[in-house]
Amino acid sequence: MNATLIRHAVHIAAILGLYLSLAMLVPAMVDLYFGHPDWQIFAVSAFMVGGLSAATFMATRMGPPPFSKKFGFVLVNLLWAVFSVVGAIPLWLSSLKLDFAQALFESVSAITTTGSTVIVGLDDAPPGLLVWRSLLCWLGGIGIVVLGLFIIPYLRVGGMSFFKMESSDTSDKPFARLASFSRAFLLIYVSITVLCTVAYNMAGMNRFDAINHAMSTVATGGFSTHDASFAYFGSIPLLWTATFFMALCSLPFSILIVLVVRGRLDALRDPQIIVFLGYLSAFSIAVAIYHRLTNGVEFHLALAHSFFNITSILSTSGFASEDYSLWGPFVVMVAFIATFMGGCSGSTAGGIKAYRFVVLFNAIRSGLNKLIYPNAIYAVRYGNNTVDADTQRAIFLFFTTYILLWVLGSLGMGALGYDFITATSAVITCLSNVGPGLGSLIGPAGNFSTLQDPELYLLSLMMLLGRLEVLTVLVILTPIFWKH
Repeated sequence: MNATLIRHAVHIAAILGLYLSLAMLVPAMVDLYFGHPDWQIFAVSAFMVGGLSAATFMATRMGPPPFSKKFGFVLVNLLWAVFSVVGAIPLWLSSLKLDFAQALFESVSAITTTGSTVIVGLDDAPPGLLVWRSLLCWLGGIGIVVLGLFIIPYLRVGGMSFFKMESSDTSDKPFARLASFSRAFLLIYVSITVLCTVAYNMAGMNRFDAINHAMSTVATGGFSTHDASFAYFGSIPLLWTATFFMALCSLPFSILIVLVVRGRLDALRDPQIIVFLGYLSAFSIAVAIYHRLTNGVEFHLALAHSFFNITSILSTSGFASEDYSLWGPFVVMVAFIATFMGGCSGSTAGGIKAYRFVVLFNAIRSGLNKLIYPNAIYAVRYGNNTVDADTQRAIFLFFTTYILLWVLGSLGMGALGYDFITATSAVITCLSNVGPGLGSLIGPAGNFSTLQDPELYLLSLMMLLGRLEVLTVLVILTPIFWKH
């Protein structure tokens, strides 16, 4: 039974490999256009991956797979493993001379839309490689939304069963058929990318930078074509433009589809949207006021940089306009807390996510009320809906496991010789798929290039765990999963 299940999963993974081999032709053509010899690397990689994928596809052909929870868990993990390794191949073979651990870290960072990087000298990097990083981010964003809307909820992982075919009212499906929903999502995703590209271009970016940053922004990935990220441009209009699109893509795409296609403004009443925009605004305004009073920065500049950087952290994009760790200890603490929080379910953002905080808050309030009136019945609610006990347990399990992994990962980084700030922030920024950490090494003014292979493998695992909602990966490591 397990062998048949794995064979079906490998067959589908081979299809993903074929698509990725075709995607490699895009950066190959970009390098060829700019006259960079790395076009051959992408062409050879596309041929190798395409040939191996085609052979695997033919060798594993069977009837249609019977979908089950077990098959879903295996398929999700295998697809993201294949995505990670295939994405790393041209990075590993490129003229940048990355070792495999670095190439894999960069690939995982891209497809999980984390935005952490080991590459120094992005301003002079091969144009095709820059496009490949951005394209991996953009494709990863599609995979994340599909995962969050169609797969993870049905696997009942981390309380996301509450958002099957996600809408602010789960009994009101946005569309009757999955195919219609998928087409609408792709249309919205591509349209936002085009609008973001045009907006960046009009705000001062050249077309190459605009395309790359737009793909990375919409995927909340944070990869830039410059080492200095948005600080390279020194443009306040660009900061506000990026802030808008990062915040927009942190909202549930199902809600955006319902809003755009059906014109239903009531979809915006989803509690997680209100909570997310609430703590984004509160953090940003508080940091702006602190920055103005402490460092004497003009308030309109403090507000622009504050909203940009806080939105970048909460949306888990990972862009930076300044080294905000130099603004003061209050800002460092806000940035650290924001790294855990994330955006909304069904978006490309990572982190714990706003809807879990809504349920956790209501569950704690209900528990406190029962201490006073033990015989009373207090329902835990999410908007107008009652959250069942299974969903509550799943959310508490996710939250507990999330914090435990952060602690264990931080201990691992400490054992490898890193200080408290670097160790703890590196693990949480990867687990939450945010991008930059804190400290001089991996902070907003640094990157992950100084880390050695063991640390990179550990943090690559953390990125995948965070992106796959933690429990999706851990469940296949349990012996009971493989019985029968």
